[in-house]
Amino acid sequence: MSNIPREIIQEVLDRVDIERVIGRSVQLKSMGARLSGLCPFHKEKSPSFYVDKVKKLYHCFGCKAGGDVFS
Repeated sequence: MSNIPREIIQEVLDRVDIERVIGRSVQLKSMGARLSGLCPFHKEKSPSFYVDKVKKLYHCFGCKAGGDVFS
């Protein structure tokens, strides 16, 4: 991504709906400003995967995976 200007990356981040992107792979349930679901990166029985709609980030408290729509 180093060839893409930072302003363009920020514009994409501002426009993207992270819930819609992650929701294609993970069934998410609303928890106020956050969403939760089963982590797609490891097997689990109870949700430890969270998506923050305001910050547009995801994080799994089980395997420590996290990032934005680019990662």
